[in-house]
Amino acid sequence: MSRKPEDREPRTALSWTGRLAALASLGDASRRRLFEYVAGQPSAVGRDDAAAALDMPRSTASFHLDKLVRDGLLAVEFRKLGGKAGPGSGRPAKLYRPALEEVGASVPERSYDLAGELMATAIESSMAGGGGVREALADASYSRGRALGGSGASLDEVLGSIGYMPEQDGKGGTILMNCPFHRLADGHADVVCAMNGALLSGAAAACGIPEDKVVEDRTAGRCCARIRP
Repeated sequence: MSRKPEDREPRTALSWTGRLAALASLGDASRRRLFEYVAGQPSAVGRDDAAAALDMPRSTASFHLDKLVRDGLLAVEFRKLGGKAGPGSGRPAKLYRPALEEVGASVPERSYDLAGELMATAIESSMAGGGGVREALADASYSRGRALGGSGASLDEVLGSIGYMPEQDGKGGTILMNCPFHRLADGHADVVCAMNGALLSGAAAACGIPEDKVVEDRTAGRCCARIRP
């Protein structure tokens, strides 16, 4: 049974290195089984239930469950079970629930989920308003860039979080050593580069950098744009 959307707790976001560490953690068979068990339950579960379900010693289940918490895959909540409350009802039980809907990582980092979300938003906007998909994609990408850049972080930090791998060019500008949408750009360069440019422009504007500093960069092996001095 899966959780109803309204019953689900907010999920935390992991950095790229955090996702790599989380995946490495799941390389252990016991942790993987425990994560799959907890993720498949309709509500948070205790270590006793998890240990019993997987025929695992309680101490072993406890160790691996807490390791999954440290690695960002599970979250902990404390709740009294059995409907008891008030004095004499005992201590709250330590329960585990998923901290992520899913986890994945690639080397170098890619953001295909972001691209898919922007494209879906653009298609929905176009269908609702009757406008062109290209314009809708530019608007959606620019708005998302503004939102990402409005976090208070520097532009380099924002771009690094998406996977652009920004590096200073030694002249006061920034080159982007990775395209987060590489595989899509291979077959749909015009669409992806337009989306990319709008996203970067929105992020730059939100970080207080003039949008016209986002310029084309056709250097092989890099993103299709850079930030000029």
